[in-house]
Amino acid sequence: MKPIVRLLLAAVAWFTPLIVHAQREKLPPADLAIVEKKWPDAKKTPTGLRYVILKEGTGNPPKIGDNIRVLYKGMLMDGTVFDEETNRNVGMEFRLGRDLVIQGWDQGLKLLKPGGKILLIIPPSLAYGTRGDPPKIPGNASLVFEVELLDVNRVDPPRTPSLLQQKK
Repeated sequence: MKPIVRLLLAAVAWFTPLIVHAQREKLPPADLAIVEKKWPDAKKTPTGLRYVILKEGTGNPPKIGDNIRVLYKGMLMDGTVFDEETNRNVGMEFRLGRDLVIQGWDQGLKLLKPGGKILLIIPPSLAYGTRGDPPKIPGNASLVFEVELLDVNRVDPPRTPSLLQQKK
């Protein structure tokens, strides 16, 4: 075999794991190492969100469009807390699936039942991306959230009259 062919095969063999990692894994390699060490049992969704159910809730999980109220603590991968809401009398309230929070929250909180608590490990692509949220969150930051789902208020879709009712 010619030396150039050997060199090309060696390069392909060396780069293939990096390419496969880039296609599948959303967490940067340094963050992935932390996650695998601290939370080895974390489950992963197809979008790259990882989660651990810390406390099972009861009832039905929220659906897109429901109003929910949560307590949370947001941290960088090194454990630095950048934001939190811990007052049970207040909580943070928002409508799920309406781009009012980062995508990692919209995706992860659908996995939780009322009264439950979840650990969300959110890759940059489902958080603040390359821009970050200065000054507390740098660009390309993976984020960790502990979130407790306090309340779910169902929002029924608006009723539209059927064609039969419209003809009357």
